[in-house]
Amino acid sequence: MGMLKEFKEFAMQGNLIDIAVGFVMGAAFKEVVTAFTGGIVSPLIGLIFNTDMKSWKYLLKEVTDAEGKIQKIYLEYGTFLTALLDFIIIAFVMFLMVKGINELKKRQKEQEAAAPPEPSTEEKLLTEIRDLLKK
Repeated sequence: MGMLKEFKEFAMQGNLIDIAVGFVMGAAFKEVVTAFTGGIVSPLIGLIFNTDMKSWKYLLKEVTDAEGKIQKIYLEYGTFLTALLDFIIIAFVMFLMVKGINELKKRQKEQEAAAPPEPSTEEKLLTEIRDLLKK
């Protein structure tokens, strides 16, 4: 029963929810990048090479099955290159996001360091007393 209570506390802390939201957003972003690569980038590359990038493949071997039909075994490097391009785009965007967040954190620390801390109520009272004693 202790483990269930511990898991409930962990789940309610917010960490699990943050991870789940990040996972869902990442999956949705992957779909957007895949659509971008498949719908825009691949056709543009296809214009250059006069072929669809996903159809790029290398014939490894032809085999005949039991029914006498010829089966072709391909190395589909076009599909791999498309997936690699998806990965590079996602990795680059994640890099930009982390870089931006780190820059914001750096600016926030600089602003906190530049602003002097507000004096405590004791310090304010002591300052007023000092000023009154000088008069």
